[in-house]
Amino acid sequence: MACKSCSSGSCGSTSTSGEVKGCQSNGGCGSGGCNKMNVFDWLSDLDVPSFQRYHIVEVKFKGGRKEYFRNADQLELHTGDSVMVDSSSGTQLGTVSLQGELVRLQLLKKNIKDDDKIKTIFRLATEKDIEKHEQAMARDLPTMYRGRQIISDLKLNMKLSDVEFQSDGSKAIFYYSSEDRVDFRELIKLLATEFKIRVEMKQISLRQEAGRLGGIGVCGRELCCSTWLSDFKNVTTSAARYQNLSLNPVKLSGQCGRLKCCLNYELETYMDALKSIPTIEGRLKTKRGDAILQKTDIFKRMMWFGIVGEEAIWIPVSCDRVAEIVELNKKGIIPESFEDLNPDAPAVEKPTLSELNSDLERMDKKYGGSAKSGNRNNRNNRGNREGGPRSDRGPRPPRPEGENRGPRPERGPRPEGQERGPRPPRPEGENRGPRPERGPRPEGQDRGPRPPRPEGESRGPRPERGPRPEGQDRGPRPPRPEGENRPDAAAPLADGTATPKPFKKKKKFKPRPPRDGAAPTPEA
Repeated sequence: MACKSCSSGSCGSTSTSGEVKGCQSNGGCGSGGCNKMNVFDWLSDLDVPSFQRYHIVEVKFKGGRKEYFRNADQLELHTGDSVMVDSSSGTQLGTVSLQGELVRLQLLKKNIKDDDKIKTIFRLATEKDIEKHEQAMARDLPTMYRGRQIISDLKLNMKLSDVEFQSDGSKAIFYYSSEDRVDFRELIKLLATEFKIRVEMKQISLRQEAGRLGGIGVCGRELCCSTWLSDFKNVTTSAARYQNLSLNPVKLSGQCGRLKCCLNYELETYMDALKSIPTIEGRLKTKRGDAILQKTDIFKRMMWFGIVGEEAIWIPVSCDRVAEIVELNKKGIIPESFEDLNPDAPAVEKPTLSELNSDLERMDKKYGGSAKSGNRNNRNNRGNREGGPRSDRGPRPPRPEGENRGPRPERGPRPEGQERGPRPPRPEGENRGPRPERGPRPEGQDRGPRPPRPEGESRGPRPERGPRPEGQDRGPRPPRPEGENRPDAAAPLADGTATPKPFKKKKKFKPRPPRDGAAPTPEA
């Protein structure tokens, strides 16, 4: 939605070809800043012959800064016209933002007197003045970036937020924010030498900095400090306490890093509502037990109490009943019941830990996002690898408490053609045993398959070999028979502890073949 001044062609500056540079419904008033600190002139359409315009006009400059100037020559001005004014730093170009009787009301509101301190408007801006002003504004961003580099080189504890050049380009105002006092005498010399201009340093607060930069708040609208708010009042955490807000600095802080100005908007309403809420000092005494205040609903005028020893249940009580019990306790009377005057008010029961856990389990079953569901999926996959879906096997019966699985039954010889499968682990501390001595192999005879080692027999230490004769090659290593695993490389130490196993290189990932009826596994 565009503003009225943009659609009418009076917002923003105009180029030499006469084209308006407002937002023109291509964005919003916040995108071009045309509606920054703007006021709607609701008397501009009144056509009264005897009505005389007020001789003071409100003029707006860059960043929403507004000042008041006297129209001494009775120029015919309209909202959005560019005028040349006499400012404290020289001649400057501004835009008329308000005129007429509304300016008189603004002067009364801001306690500005109509005296000689109000400067005058020279004339309407020409095309040459507008072109020179645009060239000066084009220098703002490069100057600000270069100024930040100089500040970083000087290691000054300050933040340069904006630069505003004068219309003739002879002077620039550098707006900065800092928590401590800064000695920027050397900085001014460097800036004046770098840009060949007169430099003015102006310190602003963090709220004013956010107002100059602009932005969108958490409410979805433009920041109040950049659209209409000009008088920044002090905001304390007591405003959040009175409104029963959580004291979370992330939620209570604005884009300036300070407490939000909107915390003061509804504070008076809450203060008026709190006048009818009884003040609780300590605990309320009843024959059922002492009651502690847990929560207060200001606009429903309800207060929730928890009995000592029964904190899981909150009892709603109206403010009138609470005031009666407070008066009875002051007289030394302990009421028989802590019930409300309204017997239909239900008690609010806090959820227990078991109820919360049951809710989490129910959510896990519905959406499948917990570690338990992941383990369950792993068990299903393991059942499929073992030869069938887990659902066909049925649940495993529970083992009696304290009972071990026991040794596995002995198995006979493996049928011919059946795979061996993985080797069972060797008992801890048991060695393979020494190898039997063998004589020399006859010439031309093949080694053949290795006979199986008797159960419980260890391989033993390898025999020492002498040095290889000079010039003799080691030769290729014979292939290991299929199904035979690599033997462990080390024997236990002298103290009986086992040595760590040698490092094994991880195997490359191979995609699992798809099951019947399932989608194929993507390739690695």
